Amino acid sequence: MKSALLAAVATSALLLAAPASAQGVKIGILNDQSGVYADYGGKWSVEAAKMAIEDFGGEVLGQKVELVTADHQNKPDLASSIARRWYDVENVDMITELTTSSVALAIHELSKEKKKIDIVVGAATSRLTGDACQPYGFHWAYDTRALAVGTGGALTKAGGDTWFFLTADYAFGYALEKDTSEIVTANGGKVVGSVRVPLNSSDFSSFLLQAQSSKAKIVGLANAGLDTTNSIKQASEFGIVSGGQKLAGLLMTLAEVNGLGLQAAQSLVLTEGYYWDLNDKTRNLGERFFKRTGRMPSMIHAGTYSATLSYLKAVKAAGTKDPDAVAKKLKELPVDDDFAQGGKVLENGRMVHDMYLFEVKKPSESKKPWDYYKLLARVPGDKAFFTAKESGCPLTK
Repeated sequence: MKSALLAAVATSALLLAAPASAQGVKIGILNDQSGVYADYGGKWSVEAAKMAIEDFGGEVLGQKVELVTADHQNKPDLASSIARRWYDVENVDMITELTTSSVALAIHELSKEKKKIDIVVGAATSRLTGDACQPYGFHWAYDTRALAVGTGGALTKAGGDTWFFLTADYAFGYALEKDTSEIVTANGGKVVGSVRVPLNSSDFSSFLLQAQSSKAKIVGLANAGLDTTNSIKQASEFGIVSGGQKLAGLLMTLAEVNGLGLQAAQSLVLTEGYYWDLNDKTRNLGERFFKRTGRMPSMIHAGTYSATLSYLKAVKAAGTKDPDAVAKKLKELPVDDDFAQGGKVLENGRMVHDMYLFEVKKPSESKKPWDYYKLLARVPGDKAFFTAKESGCPLTK
C-alpha cells in the first residue's frame, strides 16, 4: 500500500512537471450564451470554432486541440474570474470571441498580465487596438471605427446630415457613438443629441421620444443584439420611420436581421465584415455552417472561425505555443480563409480586411432562405480601419 502511494505521488509529480506543450493546445470561447447577445454570438460562435479546429485537423505540433467554453453573462468581473482560472489552473492558451466591450477590455488587460493570447471577435470598441492595445491582444472581424466609416459615412454622404444617437450605456456604445460622430462631422454632418440606454432594456419609449423630438434625419442605434431588434420594433410603433426619420443600425448582423424578419428590417443600411453569399469562399463556409446549425453565420460566427484557424496556423508556423512567438507569427501571416481574403494583421493587433455596406432586401426581393442583403459598396480595409499609427496604440513606434 505504501509503495502504491509512493508510485501515485511520483506519477502526479511527473504530470505536474510535464511541459506545457505536452498538454496540447487549449482554446477558450468566452461569450454571452444566455443573454442579450446569445444569438449574436453565443453557441453559434462555439460551433464556428469547432469547425475551424476540425478543418485544421484537430491537432497542432502533434498535440490535440481542445476547446472549452463559458458564459460570461456580460459581466466583466465574472469574465475575469473565469479567464484567470482558465489561464492559471486549466492551462488555456488562447481566449477568443469575447462579446461585450467591457468584458473584452478586462480580458485584454488580464491577458497582458498573464502573457496569453486573446483574439477579440464579438466586442466592438476600437480602443482594443488603440490606447488599450497590448502585445498579446488581437482584434478580428470589425470594430467601431469600421462600422462608423461604413454606415455613418454612407448615410451622411447620402443626405443624412443630422444625427441623434441611442447609445448602449457601456464602453461599446460610447466608442461607437464617438467614432460615428467623428465620421459624421468629417463628412459635413452634425450630431444634435444622444441618450444613453441601459444594457438589456425592455422599454425604449422614452429614449425614442427624445430621438423623435430631436427631428434628426438619422437615428443612430449605437447598440447591438436584442437591444437593436427591440429598439427597431418599438421605433416602428412610434412611427419614427413613417414620420420621415431613418434608422441606422450601427451594429447589426445577419442574426439580428433574421430575428426581425425582412418585413421589419427591410431597407435598413448596415455594415458587416462577412456575408455568406458574397463569393465562393464565403458560400463554402456558410453552407457548411448551415448544415451543422440550420442557420447561416454572421460576421461574428465567421470571424470566430477565422480567429481560431489563424491562431492554429500561427502556432504551427512558430513551432511552439510560446505566446511571444505566436503573436509574432499572427502579425506576419496573411489572413486568407473563408471569412477574409487578403487580410493582414497590423503592429497593434488589428486584423485589417475589407468591410461591406449592405441594404436589407424587401421581402419581394428575397429569392431563397437567408437571402437578406443587397451589396451597396465594398469598403477597402485600409479605409475602414485606423492605421497602427492613427490608432493611438503605444506599441506603435
